[in-house]
Amino acid sequence: MNEKASKPAGGGSAAGLPRLQPGFLRGCFLSLLILSAFIFIPLWIWFWWRIEPGSGEFAVLIRKTGSNLPAGQIIATEPGQKGIREGVLTEGRYFRNPYTWDWRIHKITDIPAGKLGVKIRLFGENPPSGEIIARNDKQKGIVEEVLSPGKYRINPYAYDVVMMDATQIRPGHAGVVTSQVGQDVLGSEIPAGKLNSFLVEKGMKGVQADVLDPGTHYLNPYIYNVVEVNLQSQRFEVGGAEAISFLTLDGFPVKAEGTIEFNILREKAAMLTHKVGDMDDIVNKIIMPRMRGFSRIEGSKKTAVEFIIGETRQQFQDSLQDYLRKICEPWGISVNSVLIRNIIPPEEIALVIRERELAVQDARKFEQQIERAKSKAELTRQEMLAEQNRRKVQADTEKIKAEISARQELEVKLIGAQRELDVAKINLETTNSRIAAMILAAGAEQDVIRRRNEAEAKVLSDKVEAFGGGGAYARYLLYQRIAPALKDVLTNDGTGGFGFPFPDEIKEK
Repeated sequence: MNEKASKPAGGGSAAGLPRLQPGFLRGCFLSLLILSAFIFIPLWIWFWWRIEPGSGEFAVLIRKTGSNLPAGQIIATEPGQKGIREGVLTEGRYFRNPYTWDWRIHKITDIPAGKLGVKIRLFGENPPSGEIIARNDKQKGIVEEVLSPGKYRINPYAYDVVMMDATQIRPGHAGVVTSQVGQDVLGSEIPAGKLNSFLVEKGMKGVQADVLDPGTHYLNPYIYNVVEVNLQSQRFEVGGAEAISFLTLDGFPVKAEGTIEFNILREKAAMLTHKVGDMDDIVNKIIMPRMRGFSRIEGSKKTAVEFIIGETRQQFQDSLQDYLRKICEPWGISVNSVLIRNIIPPEEIALVIRERELAVQDARKFEQQIERAKSKAELTRQEMLAEQNRRKVQADTEKIKAEISARQELEVKLIGAQRELDVAKINLETTNSRIAAMILAAGAEQDVIRRRNEAEAKVLSDKVEAFGGGGAYARYLLYQRIAPALKDVLTNDGTGGFGFPFPDEIKEK
């Protein structure tokens, strides 16, 4: 075997290992490179390209390549510019080339209830001189529209968000709005009729005519200033150092103390508060001066006594109330009531008037007692009349019942009487028949008795005649009756015996 035959065909080494060809090595390297690319590129994209804002987050994109921004500009507004983009990426999954893009994850802006957010644009053109409000999307400054409660994805490189309290108007109140931006009422471009006016229209600087109703209002505090005005009824005590003093017709100084109730009218609240001021200003500048002026004029028309007693105080109070209502209504003040509760007279007449007033009060008290007594008597009389009427009605009812019962009973008795009358008639006829029979029988019996008596009288007459007289016959009958009963006879020899008379004595007598 020669040397050429002894060398490996593949260019192997002398040790017998095969020798790799350059083409094969290039193929292996290429395959390894492709395999590495299939493995590394997805991992590289997943870990270096992935943008994934979580819940409550967003991403701000920053372009690293492209043309530079002009001087003073911080937000890239053109597609080919490098820098911070105004738009943001919401929650989700995004992929961006890290060579071209960079990004920052931020929390969303959460505005709670009762708050508002004021956006301040940090990019754009400068607003005109003297203005702080961005009138369009190209100007930087305070954005007029506010953010109400909620969640917002605000690019912190493009906007600052200032959180403030919302305007709360309580029930019974109104909000007077003052615009701090807009056309100046002193400007020459405004019509003459709107110059130097207390209230302005929308779009002008000054106090607005329209007021806010009770509730929550989201107004930009940099643009609008709101003052809460109480529309509820207010009570002001006029007394002490604030008491009204005036001279009466007879020259006596008199003080009056009272209470005034009033409230501000909603439609004129803006004008009143801007033109006059707060509640103290309303009382001290409008109500009290007019009240004092009226009191001095009207108080000088009456004497001190008239203000203390009689109806002058009530008339003065009613006149003052009508006057204040009339004079305060154009200002936007509604006077609800005026009460003069105390009139303080001079000391030199106070005692006399007080004693007189006490006497009058005592007289009124007695009159009231008399009236109460009369009322009680009248009530008693009414009660007696009512009781009398009740008894009368009861008696009438009983009378009607009795009459009905009597009529019914009378009818029953009439029927019974008629029946008894019929029976009585029958009985009468029967009785008459019996009486006639009895009369006949009595007549017959009378004749029998008469005849028997005549016979007996004839016998008796014959006996009397036989004894020689009635006396002898009478003694005979007497002796005949008493003789069987005699046991002893007491007598003497004289003619005047003791006991029963003898026949001679009887005869002599």
